[in-house]
Amino acid sequence: MNDIVESAKRVLRIEAEAVSALIERIDGNFSKAVEMVLACQGRVVITGMGKSGLICQKVAATMASTGTPALFLHPAEGIHGDLGMLMKGDLVVAVSNSGETEEVVRILPIIKRMGLPLITMSGNPSSTLAKAGDVFLDISIQEEACPLGLAPTASTTATLAMGDALAVALLLQRGFREEDFALYHPGGSLGKRLLLRVEEIMHAGAAIPLVKPETPVKEALFEITSKKLGITGVVDPAGALLGVFTDGDLRRVIEKGFDGLNRPIGEMMSRNPKRILRSNLAAKALQKMEQHSITSLFVFEHDEDQAPVGIVHLHDLLKAGVV
Repeated sequence: MNDIVESAKRVLRIEAEAVSALIERIDGNFSKAVEMVLACQGRVVITGMGKSGLICQKVAATMASTGTPALFLHPAEGIHGDLGMLMKGDLVVAVSNSGETEEVVRILPIIKRMGLPLITMSGNPSSTLAKAGDVFLDISIQEEACPLGLAPTASTTATLAMGDALAVALLLQRGFREEDFALYHPGGSLGKRLLLRVEEIMHAGAAIPLVKPETPVKEALFEITSKKLGITGVVDPAGALLGVFTDGDLRRVIEKGFDGLNRPIGEMMSRNPKRILRSNLAAKALQKMEQHSITSLFVFEHDEDQAPVGIVHLHDLLKAGVV
């Protein structure tokens, strides 16, 4: 057991040191690489083979989701036709730890012939790849975490870290905001928090639980039960919301020993209910519920309106993935 723990600690220590060593190499070359990408009129095409290729795919995905149009080019497929993916205005980032990976080296002349800017990342500053780049980023390491020194481990970790450093530097330079991130992630919880509006998840029309002030409490309970929201609004003949009555209110009435089931609900309701506009973000509804320790909000078209157009429950926010 101790051997297992110690080997895991050794791997993490070696990989952490590999990443830390990159910090000293962030210099003018890195700044120039960022400036080249910012000046790129096309896409950032990232290419690498094997394990480096897998890292390149992740870096391309990170850039694409943070405001830098990017895609992955498999170099082996590239020399069999996929170089046609390259367009005027593109910029290429080529990655190889050795700097001599055959498939990567073979596509360099084509990239040069097309006149595309080239950023290279390698663990060998003297390699063919390193020398071919307009800008070279040194991702060399002291040792691999693999005890055999064969499986790319610390080297791929360092490559990924350098790729992330590039993506984040670009994000900051572009002034990329949470709203922009959400635009590219409508399916994620962050996207839903920043994009989903109350009107998209609220209950409307006949699904809104509503009773008149003179309705006996016991009859109002049917409305609460049938609409399955644990609450009913109390409205005047014009539809203006006067108050609300929840199953929690009923428990409190019963706990006081007061038999109010036959009393008009207008006498038992809570006045000045919390409200929200249909155009508000669902995240704001959640914030309001948390702030006031409630589970439902009646929804209105405009601030000055008195008649609700919907109701949103905490369960709706949960189902929508906002929480």
